[in-house]
Amino acid sequence: MEVRGGREWHVQPIAAAQALKPYRCPGCGGVVEEGVAHVVVWRADGVLGDQADLDARRHWHAHCWRVA
Repeated sequence: MEVRGGREWHVQPIAAAQALKPYRCPGCGGVVEEGVAHVVVWRADGVLGDQADLDARRHWHAHCWRVA
């Protein structure tokens, strides 16, 4: 878990072998291509409920998340 901007976030690394489809990175707007290691990030505060937080998770380039 990480804290950013006063909020807690779950950050789950995804290995290249597990990256089975492309995603849009919210950090740069580019595509996290299939086969590229990256991170999945979602809120950990449960304000909207755990399921809502999971449903709102996003796939980020690892670099984009580090500099966000």
